[in-house]
Amino acid sequence: MPRAYPDEFRVRAVSLIRAGQTVKKTASDLDVSCAILHRWVKQDKIDRGEIPGVALAESREMRKARKRIRELENEVEILRRAHEMLGSSSRHPKGFTR
Repeated sequence: MPRAYPDEFRVRAVSLIRAGQTVKKTASDLDVSCAILHRWVKQDKIDRGEIPGVALAESREMRKARKRIRELENEVEILRRAHEMLGSSSRHPKGFTR
């Protein structure tokens, strides 16, 4: 799994590049790859609206929503299985016509 960098670190790295420092020098100074700095700069441009794309906040929100949907789908599946196992053998309440 790739190393996670704090948001503050990313913001500082991008601000150095936006201030005029080269990507290669910044990468060397911060001990990160040039490729990741290019990605961060591109994402910064997307977040600022300079180029089209999905903003970081929106991407994180979608990831969180997808995770919650998976959890809820798992819960529904568990309840469905429990109903199949217990539902057919359980007694029906009074007045149940089926």
